[in-house]
Amino acid sequence: MASSAPGDREKVTSKLPAHLRARVKIRAAEHQVDIQDVVAQALQTWQHTGPQPMVDTSGAPPFSTWLPHGLYDAFKSSCADRGLSYIQGLAQALELWLTDHPFPQEDHVASKHPRRRIMANQKGGVGKTALTAGVGQAYAEGIEYGGPGQRVLLVDFDPQGHLTTQLGVDNLPLDSESLVKHMTGEAKGDLASLVSVIEGDRFGDRLHLLPACADGFVLDVKLSTIRAREAALERALEPLESDYDIIVVDCPPSLGLSMDSAIYYGQRRAEEKVGDSGIVIPVQAEDSSADAFTLLTGQIEDLRQDMRLEIDYLGLVVNMYDGRRGFIATSSLQAWEDIGDPAVIAVVPDRKEQREAVRSKQGLLMYDPKCDQSEAMRQIARELS
Repeated sequence: MASSAPGDREKVTSKLPAHLRARVKIRAAEHQVDIQDVVAQALQTWQHTGPQPMVDTSGAPPFSTWLPHGLYDAFKSSCADRGLSYIQGLAQALELWLTDHPFPQEDHVASKHPRRRIMANQKGGVGKTALTAGVGQAYAEGIEYGGPGQRVLLVDFDPQGHLTTQLGVDNLPLDSESLVKHMTGEAKGDLASLVSVIEGDRFGDRLHLLPACADGFVLDVKLSTIRAREAALERALEPLESDYDIIVVDCPPSLGLSMDSAIYYGQRRAEEKVGDSGIVIPVQAEDSSADAFTLLTGQIEDLRQDMRLEIDYLGLVVNMYDGRRGFIATSSLQAWEDIGDPAVIAVVPDRKEQREAVRSKQGLLMYDPKCDQSEAMRQIARELS
């Protein structure tokens, strides 16, 4: 709906998912562009671009802005030609604008440290492993595929080893060297010798995995006997850091000492800017995730205060979302978006491709690089860049 106003613009009212509106607002500020100009640019570009991926707009709240006269009518005509609702068209246009306007590269300060993303939630089944694998693949995708082509290390810090298994790598045997042994001072060899390359044309040789070992089940007990235990993961991984641009850690579903060590590893170091490294919290649009979130943030805040650490929340990812599940799903998503800080940076749809990729022991972006979930993983990587 549009209403006339003085000047060369008209007020336009539609609907827009809150998480998308928040991302656009942040990115507009980064590029020093007014929101109304962003929307105008987005609609103009979208009208001259081919079909775009569908965006989940379920439960989208009202959104209004001011556009040049005639632009919204032309946009509505394009929506009719494509058989799309105006809400869907607007969402697609803004997603396209975000893709065309990444985080300003000049704002990044070169650092000798890799950026670290800690995928954490002590509740199992929320999709930490899928996000670790998917986001890591998105960072490693070559520039010929539209990716950043970065050197990525995935760390399977969960003794259950789901990340290792999903990517077609064998878990380390109990009697071998392991990350845990390097954390506790029991190792004799080089940690780099344990790293496996994840094959795939899209990734070149840039995507690596540090596999899991079942000795992680006793890590909390072992950590309780060593000094400066919170820094144990940092000490173990430090020799590898110069080889990578990004390190993504798949945490165990725990609130113990191992989680303390993972959170500590994600702290902002002296040379880093706000948001260079930190904690990503995967959740689901259901009630039990809210309880788990409160416990995890409590642990993070305790570490912040007790050890005087700077720990940044990089954002929430609402995983395996399906608005067709009704009020529980839509109201839970709204509740996550209402938190505001940390913000919801992505909503990953519940689709079969992720499960199929796991079954085939391939990375999602290798199994089906064009599916909605693959696009969501790239979106998360961009938001965290």
